[in-house]
Amino acid sequence: MRRPFLVAATALIVGAATALTLGTSGAATAVEAAAGAPAVSGHHAARHVVDEPLLKGSAKLKRQPGDNVHFTIDARGFADKAHGTFYVSHHVGKQWGGYFKGRIDCLLTGGPVAVATGIVSESHFRGAPGMPEIGDLKGKRFGFTVLDDGKKDRLGYSWAVDGLPKNSVGKCLGSAPFETLEKGDYTVHHWMPPREPARH
Repeated sequence: MRRPFLVAATALIVGAATALTLGTSGAATAVEAAAGAPAVSGHHAARHVVDEPLLKGSAKLKRQPGDNVHFTIDARGFADKAHGTFYVSHHVGKQWGGYFKGRIDCLLTGGPVAVATGIVSESHFRGAPGMPEIGDLKGKRFGFTVLDDGKKDRLGYSWAVDGLPKNSVGKCLGSAPFETLEKGDYTVHHWMPPREPARH
């Protein structure tokens, strides 16, 4: 399966970017800070006081050297009453990359799994020869899925099959959490409203 965001030509650039890895993390961090990425929350942080669904945290995905992908999500509230923010950045070496961020519009949880969606309010990517053109993502809805499994959290996103973030999805729709984390952590607090008894 194609790596998300990237096309086949990426493999050549990633190989050439290995020597640039040490300088990439700093650049990505600077971009995230400038773009106003939400603060990181650890797995052992205090649970939310008000009982409601919660998905919070930040992580870097496990990828080849020079390929840096970060997801930060802060979502709370039930279903389409949810609110919060998300931030996604992806950089390959120093030549290609950028970020997009936006507001959460849906959140559902099931045990240690959470699915959230959000609408992009801002996006910026810098192109490079042989790399995919992302374009303007503003106004599109994307989905994020997290498995909160202690030190083995996993993450998925709605464009897993497409390879590029371009197709909007319905509220609270995402893929299976297939990505592993290199560092970072997510916290999922499960909550559902009481079910009304069946009427005969």
